[in-house]
Amino acid sequence: MINLANKIKIYLGRTPDFLKEVILQNNGGEDYIKEWNATDKPKPTDAQLNALSSQAETLENNAIAVANRQKEYGSVFSQIEFITEKGLEAWKTNVQSIKTKYPKESE
Repeated sequence: MINLANKIKIYLGRTPDFLKEVILQNNGGEDYIKEWNATDKPKPTDAQLNALSSQAETLENNAIAVANRQKEYGSVFSQIEFITEKGLEAWKTNVQSIKTKYPKESE
């Protein structure tokens, strides 16, 4: 199921403060908007949020791809060590192979 928070991020065009502006709740079922304090746009309807499902899914899939990439890249220290031992071109090739392995969807 697509994350409600991601639909809200897309609806607003930014990440709101989920502790003050938009408060979500779940009482054992689906997440819902408990409080809407964002002043830049009115509270969206369920239909408006549902229309954003495919964009929210892309956002979620890209976040997973980025997390997988970061895990494989390793720490900054290990990347510098890689460059030092194998050279910048080898590092660029390695980075590109990781990006190919975990592609991001077009947003």
